[in-house]
Amino acid sequence: MARTIIDCHNHPNWHRHDVDALVRNMDQHGIAKTWLLAWEINAKEYEQACPGYFRAMDPRGIAAPLDLVIDGVHRHPDRFIGGWAPDPRDRYARARFQAAVEIHHIRVYGELKCRIRFDDPDAIAMYRLCAKLGTPVLFHLQCAPAAVEEQAKDINSWVEWYGGDMRVVETICRLCPETAFIGHGPGFWREMSGDCDRDPSSYPKGPVTPGGRLIEVLRACPNLYCDISAGSGANGIGRDPENGRRFCEEFQDRILFGRDYFDRQQLDVLDSLTLSETVLEKIYHLNAERLIRE
Repeated sequence: MARTIIDCHNHPNWHRHDVDALVRNMDQHGIAKTWLLAWEINAKEYEQACPGYFRAMDPRGIAAPLDLVIDGVHRHPDRFIGGWAPDPRDRYARARFQAAVEIHHIRVYGELKCRIRFDDPDAIAMYRLCAKLGTPVLFHLQCAPAAVEEQAKDINSWVEWYGGDMRVVETICRLCPETAFIGHGPGFWREMSGDCDRDPSSYPKGPVTPGGRLIEVLRACPNLYCDISAGSGANGIGRDPENGRRFCEEFQDRILFGRDYFDRQQLDVLDSLTLSETVLEKIYHLNAERLIRE
């Protein structure tokens, strides 16, 4: 049976895929629409980020700028939904974002991925604007306790981190209850397990133990959603299949299919969990459709 699939997380000119190549890849994997997300980050932070980004992203600018998203949406308006997250520390970020919504039909504030705590007052003001505009906030979380300890050891260390930890996520969800937040990244999915603080890995393996902070925050905050894209999302629900099945069933109304790449990793993981068609329909497209005002 052919099903509708929406990929809530991909980027223009990412890993040698321009927007036309991305559309061909979507056709290959049966994906109807993709949230085409910019990544705005200042030059200093980008230079200190993972070196692999420089080979994986367009060398003409910094990360994935807004104009690439606008071009993609204009070229394939029936296949892409545009997203952009101007750095909330910019004095005019909210005005710029509202203009992008009104002029260029941007429908997602994302991917938010910069070196600040996501409960920064400037960020809170942005999230409250997003609630008024009806745009969900998709963020990348990456700040394991081990990263903090590593940076403290060396006066010249500059460890890559974004956002904070799950306490920050709970704070923004409670301060902005009308805003829909979508979590993504190693710092988000490693919190599936109650023992994550004892495992410094960004992609922990093995059985999930009770008491994971991600599950606690999801239960406490109905405006928090999950993006299963990238290796972190696939690992989060796939490392312990029985736990992954229970997780998808409990939070079936708040999980979004996403890839952040061009393979079928997430498709294979979801197939392996033997979920009901009702649950799969929500994950593959219904939850994403519910969050977007087109």
